[in-house]
Amino acid sequence: MKVEDVRQKTPDQLKASLADLRKEAFNLRFRRASGQLENTARVREVRRDIARIQTVLNEKTRERA
Repeated sequence: MKVEDVRQKTPDQLKASLADLRKEAFNLRFRRASGQLENTARVREVRRDIARIQTVLNEKTRERA
């Protein structure tokens, strides 16, 4: 996910994406712990996507204030 794509979304869309990514991160951690995870790089991608979305959400809330 690129930052340009994240910035174009509304705060509601970002919150929905954030919830989905957090669920995916949980599932990835669970599968990694049980030894069933094949694509270990996906854990890092999801963590970074979560951080991107949180950063943009914080920027958007500061713009409003």
